[in-house]
Amino acid sequence: MPRTSTPTRPFGSVLTAMVTPMTADGAVDLARAVQLATHLVEHGNDGLVLNGTTGEASTTHAPEKAELVQAVVEAVGQDAWILAGAGSNDTAHAVRMAEQAAEAGAHGLLVVSPYYSRPSQEGVRRHVESIADATDLPVMLYDVPGRTGVRFAPATIEALAGHDRVVAMKDAGGDTYAAAKAIAATGLGWYSGDDSALLSLLAHGAAGIVSVAGHVVGPQLAGIVAAFDAGDHAEALRIFRSIIPAIDALNGAGFQAVAAKAALQVLGVLPERSVRLPLVPASDDELALIRDGLRAAGLLDLIVG
Repeated sequence: MPRTSTPTRPFGSVLTAMVTPMTADGAVDLARAVQLATHLVEHGNDGLVLNGTTGEASTTHAPEKAELVQAVVEAVGQDAWILAGAGSNDTAHAVRMAEQAAEAGAHGLLVVSPYYSRPSQEGVRRHVESIADATDLPVMLYDVPGRTGVRFAPATIEALAGHDRVVAMKDAGGDTYAAAKAIAATGLGWYSGDDSALLSLLAHGAAGIVSVAGHVVGPQLAGIVAAFDAGDHAEALRIFRSIIPAIDALNGAGFQAVAAKAALQVLGVLPERSVRLPLVPASDDELALIRDGLRAAGLLDLIVG
């Protein structure tokens, strides 16, 4: 199905923050990335976010990022939104990332607040505006203060929402009430950045989710959104409760890239669970816990396509 967009759902409703598949020696595996992207789009995803936190963006390099975007766009870009991370605490670097993503064919950008430097809100706003001005691509902001140390203040979100190319927010801020007010104030397409918060944010008018668990429960996430849209909140809750073990398995320890790759290996979607330092692959004990979560969510009986 060709990708679709509306003002309230500029990138569809279910996107997965895709891992970057790697070989046993840590090289980016483009062939596996294309296979994974195709699998995810065939299993409930309207879009994919590449080169984000779960994609190990902090340890992949410019040529690798661009090659990944180009390969995935060529494979599934007619059917799904492909967003590329343009996140850095160096504004000039983030601008180059945005330009390279656009050249590689990305449909949109994911822009996180500048991490580690802890700039003022004026600095956050000017950083994002510089990136948004660098290309013609629509921008999804990404608020994840647990990783960045600085969040988007409400006034900053409202100011950035006035930019022609800022159209969405990925919200991993953990404050549902603040999100409800921001959705009402800005009209941005609002996407839960936490799997656990999906239902809560849908209730306040969110568009959908940028998910980690979507690696393994994309159809279920799509079902939750569809049921909620239809007014069948009981069905949305039933589906959500059924996948809680998978959500916990992929998010519980806080190492989403590690857990997602391990889960995909358990399901036979990826042959390796390799990551780059400072991340380390899931241990056998951790793999067993992830397998237990997938089993509890009824996923081990799935036939991987």
